[in-house]
Amino acid sequence: MAKVELKQPIVAEISENIKDAQSIVVVDYRGLTVEQDTQLRKNLREAGVVYKVYKNTYMTRAFKDTAFEGLTQYFQGPSAVAIAKDDATAPARVIADFAKTAEKLEIKGGIVEGVVYDAKGIGEIATIPSREVLISKLLGSLQSPITNFARVMNQLAEKGGASACAAEAAPEAAPAE
Repeated sequence: MAKVELKQPIVAEISENIKDAQSIVVVDYRGLTVEQDTQLRKNLREAGVVYKVYKNTYMTRAFKDTAFEGLTQYFQGPSAVAIAKDDATAPARVIADFAKTAEKLEIKGGIVEGVVYDAKGIGEIATIPSREVLISKLLGSLQSPITNFARVMNQLAEKGGASACAAEAAPEAAPAE
């Protein structure tokens, strides 16, 4: 079997993984212990991110003529890719968080929704909360005024209505001298 025939299935696998990807982060994993690598893979898997180590030449071939071609500049030395199809910020968030405890893990760069970022840019993207967190914050801010209004209405009802509150708030008439 020729070398090209052996490489084609791997390049096809990479192409399939990146086909509907929203973001890809490239890292240098040198120096990680087996335990650290296992934990990183587990954290990424729980976040719905595919994490793979491929040869740079395979990734370069698979990324050629795609929206991710800009990442080929980061394929030097050992490289692993974290690919997300659902949450665009998940790979950056999980890897940046993990890199705080594993100094050897180095973010090389990445691409998020079509824009190529260097390591610093990926670090900034890592600070963006997940979609679920953003939605819950939005719902909380929408719910707050409604809750406060309901509280005020409840207090009015307990005191006997708006007219009772108005009479209570009005100053008593001064006696005539």
